[in-house]
Amino acid sequence: MNKSDLIEALSKQAGITLKRATEVVDLIFDMMTEELIKGNRIEIRGFGSFINKEYKQYTGRNPKTKEAIKVPPKRLPYFKVGKELRQRVNLNES
Repeated sequence: MNKSDLIEALSKQAGITLKRATEVVDLIFDMMTEELIKGNRIEIRGFGSFINKEYKQYTGRNPKTKEAIKVPPKRLPYFKVGKELRQRVNLNES
């Protein structure tokens, strides 16, 4: 499922226009992004949580030239699946 599929499914299930469903999905994603930018954790019970993982500066290599390069410190969003979602997905595999 991609973003367009999600918008279409929301539109059908909620009985709203595609335009309104797009606004809702965009609003949710924008709010989640803003919270991650602020360094906050997002927890959706039964689904999972999003956090920022901090990575320190390190020396890497350019694969083409083999030249050593310094990779600056960075934060990357990380998703941790919730117990309920993990169990539901594993139940459907049997």
